[in-house]
Amino acid sequence: MRFTSLWAPMGAVALAVAALAPAQAAETKSVAVTAIVEHPALDSVRDGVQAALKAAGFEAGKNLKWQYQSAQGNTGTAAQIARKFIGDKPDAIVAIATPSAQAVVAATKSVPVVFSAVTDPVAAKLVASWEASGTNVTGVSDVLALDKQMELVRQVVPQAKRVGMVYNPGEANSVVVVKELQKLLPTLGMTLVEAAAPRTVDVSSAARSLVGKVDVIYTNTDNNVVSAYEALVKVGQDAKVPLVASDTDSVKRGAIAALGINYRDLGEQTGRMVVRILKGEQPGAIKPEVSTKVELFVNPGAAEKQGVQLSDALVKSAAQVIQ
Repeated sequence: MRFTSLWAPMGAVALAVAALAPAQAAETKSVAVTAIVEHPALDSVRDGVQAALKAAGFEAGKNLKWQYQSAQGNTGTAAQIARKFIGDKPDAIVAIATPSAQAVVAATKSVPVVFSAVTDPVAAKLVASWEASGTNVTGVSDVLALDKQMELVRQVVPQAKRVGMVYNPGEANSVVVVKELQKLLPTLGMTLVEAAAPRTVDVSSAARSLVGKVDVIYTNTDNNVVSAYEALVKVGQDAKVPLVASDTDSVKRGAIAALGINYRDLGEQTGRMVVRILKGEQPGAIKPEVSTKVELFVNPGAAEKQGVQLSDALVKSAAQVIQ
């Protein structure tokens, strides 16, 4: 009887632990993150997603399985990563930038997908509209008001008439911007001069092709261009062609100015959307969102090297002045 009374409570404890183990295991969530390429803006999105998950109690190595892979600028690799992640059956896949998002969305109709840093998800055919999709897809856009972008161009180069743009014609978000600028610029008494850079290595030659044809070069968040921004800066400095960007990190790398999204904030906004899915919401019931917080960064040193001088008023209005 003594042995029975001693072991019975211990047996009960063992059974209780065994019963709890599956429930504890079920609490672990899995998030797979992929980006088309690594550069400061997209890296900030990734880090913001992870920070938002941690703030909500989902921490890698504890109750979160976290995976990250970059496609290194290769769309074929992006498709391979998409297939691999889908095979892992995570609770959500975060796809950063349009090509990676397109690869993932094309490969699954069941695994929840949250896109981020996609300019126009409708044009990219990720969702049918800006309403809740009713599918496995939602996300956050980095679309910018192009009229405000062109106001900045004129503040940097007041007499600008010919705006050059280097872009990848295979990247949907860049094609959308080109089409919008083709409609917008004539209403402002300006014209667009395009230079295609299908690969990162083409950025320098595309920029050189604009020398003598444009008054300023504007760059959107095209991943090829942002990845090779230093090559664009060299052309701008050598030929005294001012560079205006829409990615604030590019100002640190040599653009004169940018009115852009804080990509860390965009990542955190995306991460909060992922948290909602991890807690049980369906992605198809969540409307795609837009980041509305923009910041002005200026670089007076870059302006001097590219042959222009920024007004005191513009510099004073900047959220950050790069010295």
